[in-house]
Amino acid sequence: MANTFKLKTKAGIDASLVKVYTVPADTTTVVIGLTIANIKGASVTADAKIVSDTSDSETNADVYIAKDIPLPAGSSVEVMAGNKIVLQATDEVWVSGSATDAVDAVLSIMEIT
Repeated sequence: MANTFKLKTKAGIDASLVKVYTVPADTTTVVIGLTIANIKGASVTADAKIVSDTSDSETNADVYIAKDIPLPAGSSVEVMAGNKIVLQATDEVWVSGSATDAVDAVLSIMEIT
């Protein structure tokens, strides 16, 4: 098995949930970090969501890992805060901001193939 560290980024995310990453087929991914930065110049909020339809002993549900995070102008938040999330093939990470071009997202992962 190969472990590959990767960085995924999305700029100018708005109020619509935007897909930052999808786990490829035959891959397990460990989310190491997710930073969301306010680029708006005014206070905004942000959401981070895991979209999962994978099934092993039970079917996973789509869940927020952060909801309505307050981000003052010029600030950022590290959503993971040292925690890890394991994703399976086809799982996705989505982010949204509360205004047009409100936030940037930086996702650090390790793919296991």
